[in-house]
Amino acid sequence: MEADSLQVVIAALVAGLLAGYGIAMPVGAVATYLVALTARTSLKIGAFAALGVATADGLYALIAALGGSALTPVIQPIMLPLRWCSALVLIALAVRGAIVAIRQHRGHQTSTRTDETPVSPARAYLGLLGITMMNPTTVIYFAALVLGSQATAAPDHLEQAVFVLAAFAASASWQLLLAGGGALLGRALTGSRGRLVTAMASSTVITALAVHLLLTAL
Repeated sequence: MEADSLQVVIAALVAGLLAGYGIAMPVGAVATYLVALTARTSLKIGAFAALGVATADGLYALIAALGGSALTPVIQPIMLPLRWCSALVLIALAVRGAIVAIRQHRGHQTSTRTDETPVSPARAYLGLLGITMMNPTTVIYFAALVLGSQATAAPDHLEQAVFVLAAFAASASWQLLLAGGGALLGRALTGSRGRLVTAMASSTVITALAVHLLLTAL
């Protein structure tokens, strides 16, 4: 009996890790913004922002594990508004990032980070948490995985907890890796022109991904 329980927990752990990496690894607009944010601020700010993204993934995994088949009909009617809101927020962030970069470049202020509008760890965490929570695809993704795993038997609370924590840990590790890459990028591109090019490229990518999200919602 104990061996069977251990196998169930291990299976839930593996499933949670795979689910967390599966939803986190595709580099989209949020990941691009996370890297750019860390590059122009600090690793500390990027780490809190990364944990905000991972928290959203963990919350959606928890909702999926507890809600099961009841999730899809609830989320389906509001998927379109959520996609529009998410895309518009991302476009606003892209435009703001480009404007700030241009202003700093013109004022020759990009060589220091203290000239930028301060971003607190709490603000970075809550901002990325909110943006990620606007993505209804995440909860549908986790719901599909949970429903598939429940085909034979309903999971107990321990199995659900292991799945959710593993999904959170996987997402957090990947987002922190992205933040670390952003910190290295920020150190490498310390010049005025380098930061301007990086910011404009990031804003362009974020805008393109947001537009694609809007087109898929039509």
